[in-house]
Amino acid sequence: MKTTRSSRITTNVMAYGITLVFLIPVYVLVNLSIRPAGDLTPAIIPSANPTFDNFIEAWNSSSLPSGIVTSLIVTALSCIVVLILGTMAAYPLARSTARLSTTTYFVFLAGLLLPFQLATIPLYTQMRDIGLLGSVWSLVIVYAGVQMPFTIFLLTTFIRSSVPLEFEEAAQIDGCSPLGTFWHVVVPLLRPAIGTCLILNSVGIWNDFFTPLVFLAGSGQVTIPMAIYQFVGQYVNNWPLIFASLIISMIPILAVYLLFQRYIIRGFAGGLKG
Repeated sequence: MKTTRSSRITTNVMAYGITLVFLIPVYVLVNLSIRPAGDLTPAIIPSANPTFDNFIEAWNSSSLPSGIVTSLIVTALSCIVVLILGTMAAYPLARSTARLSTTTYFVFLAGLLLPFQLATIPLYTQMRDIGLLGSVWSLVIVYAGVQMPFTIFLLTTFIRSSVPLEFEEAAQIDGCSPLGTFWHVVVPLLRPAIGTCLILNSVGIWNDFFTPLVFLAGSGQVTIPMAIYQFVGQYVNNWPLIFASLIISMIPILAVYLLFQRYIIRGFAGGLKG
């Protein structure tokens, strides 16, 4: 009994200690965002004259409002395309036993190993030729392709390990078509994995700087990382405004995470079980 109690106390102490370690960067971020310009005290020390004017100035003196709108549109459209196509691809890959299906699955997995930057020049040329360069649709197409391998991997393994085949067979016996079985039986059972894919894909797309910089250059449209980069100069960096902008940019994606957080562990538990 004493051993169990002492191990529980040790576990709690370690958990609180790890939590504290992870909260230190958050504290530093908030502390730097509310200090006046020119305050050179160490980042770990609270500011003597905290101010929230940095948030107002960051909002009014940059392209942050339009950047948030553009990032919301790009992230939402990209995730919708990825989840629709990824779900429709993962289901036959998970249920088919043909050798071609297995080969196709491993071809998708190869996309997890190849860096996206290798295809930057061909994609840039192709988007220019079809007239989508400088448009948010170029980002949607690129992000859909980049995020597809991971989405298919997680959804396929989740279907194999956590979606009983008996449910589909029962639906088909009751006269449900293959498409109806997929939509009314499989998709509802995929909600944990879909929620996990939604959050992880959203975070990756929301924070990406390189892709919008390449495909939106010269168009006047910016995403959040590009808007924050406006505070970085060759000789002067306005760090209080940069950190204030980072906090503002965290709010939408944090809201998505809090909305779907209960699906993350369930999605990974089922998706990685296989």
